[in-house]
Amino acid sequence: MLKTIRQRKANEMSEADNTPKSYPGTPKNYSGALLAALAVALLAGVGGLIWSYSLNGKMANQQAGLAAAEQENVKLAAELRETDARLKVATEELGHSLGLTQKQMDARAQEIIERQEAQEAKSQRLERAQKQTAQEVSSVSGAVSSVKTDVGGVRTDLGKTQTDLATALSQLESIKGDLSSHSSLIARNHEELELLKHKGDRNYYEFTLAKGQRKPVGTVSLELKKADPKKSRFTLLVYSDDKKYEKKDRNVNEPLQFYSGKEPMLFEIVVNTIGSKNQISGYLTTPKNAPAPPTVH
Repeated sequence: MLKTIRQRKANEMSEADNTPKSYPGTPKNYSGALLAALAVALLAGVGGLIWSYSLNGKMANQQAGLAAAEQENVKLAAELRETDARLKVATEELGHSLGLTQKQMDARAQEIIERQEAQEAKSQRLERAQKQTAQEVSSVSGAVSSVKTDVGGVRTDLGKTQTDLATALSQLESIKGDLSSHSSLIARNHEELELLKHKGDRNYYEFTLAKGQRKPVGTVSLELKKADPKKSRFTLLVYSDDKKYEKKDRNVNEPLQFYSGKEPMLFEIVVNTIGSKNQISGYLTTPKNAPAPPTVH
């Protein structure tokens, strides 16, 4: 705008130069020049005022923008400080977390190493045990071969023994008891009694009893009341289940039968010999499932 005003003033001055000069003493020419000068000054003043007003507005706008920028800078500085504080805390927490993680990783690595060492030691022990087992199996195989040979011999001997036992059992005397019509195999001596024991279908209890003596045999008690060696006869008292049975004037090798137990079972007594000093020897036989006598410690 100032440039425009200056340009106008220059044009006016140029026009003034081109205007015919008036000589002194000419009032009309002098008044026109003065008016032109005043107009130019007025225009210059108005232009200055306009330019000053415009400049003041621009400066106000710039100051307002600068103030807003300063406020924004203050806000950004505060946010930056807050971000720095958060970043510091996060960094410390991350460092602490990484420290713990490292410790855990070290502990885990140590645990894996120890487990691997234990596994290797276990594998070595297992390998040694397998070698020892292989040696033992080899030894056992040799022993088994020897045992097989021995078993073959034992089977042969067992077959022969069973045959001999069957033959001997067939030679035992079968006699009817005094209560039952069923015939029972009786043993007439200790050897034959052993054969009956091997048969395994009944229990056998041997005894020797003097006259006047009451003696427990198996689960019952026996008392010799009378013995006659010359006639091979005797009288025997049997005590069982709070009862007394008298077997009077009985013969040697005669089965003496009676029932005993809560569920009555058939018991048998056989006297094989009568001694010269009023004593007898024989055995008591009971069913296999009969109660056993109490163990004496």
